[in-house]
Amino acid sequence: MFRPVPAEALVVFSDAHLGYAPPETETALLEFLDRVPEIGDALLVNGDLFEFWFAYEQVIPRGGFRVAAALGRLARRVPVAMVGGNHDRWGRPFWERELGVRFARDRLELAVGARRVIALHGDAVSYGRARSRALHGLVRLPVTSTLYRALHPELGVPLVRWLAGRLGDHALAGDTVDRGAALQREWAERLLAADPSVGLLILGHTHRAALTEPAPGRQYLNPGAWFDGFRYAVATGSGAELRQFTPSEPLRRPSAGRR
Repeated sequence: MFRPVPAEALVVFSDAHLGYAPPETETALLEFLDRVPEIGDALLVNGDLFEFWFAYEQVIPRGGFRVAAALGRLARRVPVAMVGGNHDRWGRPFWERELGVRFARDRLELAVGARRVIALHGDAVSYGRARSRALHGLVRLPVTSTLYRALHPELGVPLVRWLAGRLGDHALAGDTVDRGAALQREWAERLLAADPSVGLLILGHTHRAALTEPAPGRQYLNPGAWFDGFRYAVATGSGAELRQFTPSEPLRRPSAGRR
């Protein structure tokens, strides 16, 4: 059922990958979250906020505590919505029950002005490699999360982070990113052509910022990756704009070899 999150100026960011990205990425994000009400009147986190997040019944992953608390504070000021990404879509009870953040595992519908907006992370439509498709199918099986939950968090969280560092793809350029971005754009244009009621389609995942208008007044948006220069976007009832956040204080340069 379509239950819109109303907004006149929707702030969107995606792919922070906190836990993989340098600490400066989280520092800038915490300041950004404090300033969201100055930029718009609602926030959408479009997947892969964390390198890994799992909603345990009794514990909160330590590495996500500061940002989770900041989102909870923000949700008391403006509506906050979140779409699960391939790194963090196991969290609905926690986000909604504890913090008042509307959470959708796969797909979310919003209203921005008079425009109907569909948001999804985009991993299912931009996999070009057989290995990625196989991993995507495996982690979505109910039995996988059930078995993982049986592991103690002190074992389970480090295990997934170790695997993500070897199996995940955090590239910002190259053939893989180009193919993924092209697949997303083609899929987005087909969806917009098939459903004229959609005014804006938002995807993430490829870490490649994009803003196109396949039909007058109807757009496809990818805000790019937050961990790549603090990228975000603002969408209104009449259009969208790609932006980059500038922290109020200079940040330390990332260590060599890290993005």
